[in-house]
Amino acid sequence: MAEEQATSAAPAAPVTQVPARPQRHDGGRPPRGPRGPRQQLAPEEKQFDERVVHIDRVARVVKGGRRFRFRALVVVGDRKGKVGIGTAKGADVTAAVSKATEVAKKHLVKVILYKGTLPHEVEAKVSGAKILIMPAAPGTGLIAGGVVRTVLEVAGVSNALSKSLGSSNKTNIAYATIEALQALVASKNWVTTKHTVAKTTSKKADDVKAVPAKKTDEVKPAPVKKESSVKTVAKKPAATKAKPAKKEAK
Repeated sequence: MAEEQATSAAPAAPVTQVPARPQRHDGGRPPRGPRGPRQQLAPEEKQFDERVVHIDRVARVVKGGRRFRFRALVVVGDRKGKVGIGTAKGADVTAAVSKATEVAKKHLVKVILYKGTLPHEVEAKVSGAKILIMPAAPGTGLIAGGVVRTVLEVAGVSNALSKSLGSSNKTNIAYATIEALQALVASKNWVTTKHTVAKTTSKKADDVKAVPAKKTDEVKPAPVKKESSVKTVAKKPAATKAKPAKKEAK
């Protein structure tokens, strides 16, 4: 009894009431506040224009069967006179393309352009592929097909004519096109008749100014020929022998 009275005499602890959360009719969480504006990342500008020209599946025969891989041909350029090509193999298409792109970027060549076209016509041959590229007037466009068109576009050529005169192998055509573009010569380095005549005349004028004029020597009289002292002796006519008279017959 005493224990019961002691427990009843102890003061009761205060009960804290927890505020009830606002309930939604759909039974979900309460709505959040408005979100701030997202940071829009500017798209990275690619320095080079990458074009996949051809993808081929190749096989390697091993013990127990064949192993298939992929080979990619990629053309890379900046449309300002630089272009390169690369070919590589990979287990899948993505790996082959990435490898070929890296190879193409490592083998960029400089192309000489003149007002959106080529300074002169050029021809090149690689293996069985033979390519002829000629300049064209403004507004003509690229009269080319397949690999040659892609290489010229990426290099920055806007007007040109081309013709494939050999094999149709795309890899050989691509390398032949690159070799033809490398063979271009700027107009200031051309060897023409006009330039050669101008150079020779300027050299002659410089030589005339540098070399002093020679003194004219006095004219000496021509030596008189002396008469020969050998006297000519007249030959006497040879004496004719008298023939003996014939004896008269008795």
